[in-house]
Amino acid sequence: MNGASREALAAARERLDALTDSTSVDAGSLADELAAVTALLHREVSLRRVLTDPAQAGQAKAELAQRLLGTQVSGPAADLVAGMVRSRWSQSRDLVDALEELANTADLTAAQKAGRLDNVEDELFRFGRIVASNTELRAALTNRSATTSAKGELLRSLLGGRADVTTERLVTRLVTVPRGRSLESGLESLSRLAADRRDRMVAVVTSAVPLSDTQKQRLGAALAKVYGRPMHLNLDVDPEVLGGIRVQVGDEVINGSIADRLEDAGRRMAS
Repeated sequence: MNGASREALAAARERLDALTDSTSVDAGSLADELAAVTALLHREVSLRRVLTDPAQAGQAKAELAQRLLGTQVSGPAADLVAGMVRSRWSQSRDLVDALEELANTADLTAAQKAGRLDNVEDELFRFGRIVASNTELRAALTNRSATTSAKGELLRSLLGGRADVTTERLVTRLVTVPRGRSLESGLESLSRLAADRRDRMVAVVTSAVPLSDTQKQRLGAALAKVYGRPMHLNLDVDPEVLGGIRVQVGDEVINGSIADRLEDAGRRMAS
């Protein structure tokens, strides 16, 4: 997002934080309500355009949202959505993207309050790796002809009782309502949101063998010093790196594996 949408999303995040800080608001229930509104506005394109029409007064749009949602969701959820449509959005889709982010953030906040956020972060990463390595599973989860209930049942068989309830909720929403995104990009977005709850960055670390606790602590401390923020390490083992490690932080890749050095040497020799 950029311009007006970025400012509107920042304001909405602050309002969500204020709501979920309140002991009277159940973050998990709020997540469900925001997800329902997301699905509604994704489906009803004309309504979405009305609620983001820059030619309409913000207060008028907020009142419309309250009338439509007032009996469908809780007061806090309706107020949050009304505040969002009162803001200006660069594109109508940005409002839906923002609502989806807030729904996911509310779920992650509930996990954080329960002391389960670390587990959710790790499970999202591991699930992403499983999907990446299993083409049949990925095909089943992204099959457009499969029904929502069939995908939900498949995920329950995979995650039910094995993963945190928040992980299952987040992944199920992503798979059943992908909204045009790839499964991989959706999982990456969820991982970043989870990291943001602790104001820390995510480093994907690939090594030939599992790192020891001491190695993980040293690497985390070194990366935190470089990037100026606490670092969450998502660890992956791949024998093909031969030795050393490969670290990816956002779009930046730090190559330290033997395989990378051999490949680099081969390129230099060829040139």
